Amino acid sequence: MNLEMLGDRVLIEQEKGDEKTKSGIIIPDTAKEKPQKGTVVSVGPGKRDDSGKLIPMELKAGDKVLYGKYAGTEVKLDGKDYVYMDQSDVIAKVK
Repeated sequence: MNLEMLGDRVLIEQEKGDEKTKSGIIIPDTAKEKPQKGTVVSVGPGKRDDSGKLIPMELKAGDKVLYGKYAGTEVKLDGKDYVYMDQSDVIAKVK
């Protein structure tokens, strides 16, 4: 994928939601919760402060992250589900 994020934006590949409950009941797509975990695919160069100095990104491609349930904008590229958002909308890195 030839995609370059701008500013302090990140592109995250969403993890798939659970297909079944622990007891084996299949969950339909309409009842699944929106994923809140994913893998960073692409990051922008960073944000500029008031003096024009570039503030580098804390995230990098490959980082596993948690983000808010309603954060970002969902997009489908090459048949995969992604969400893009500002770096500040990411809650934490998963180690």
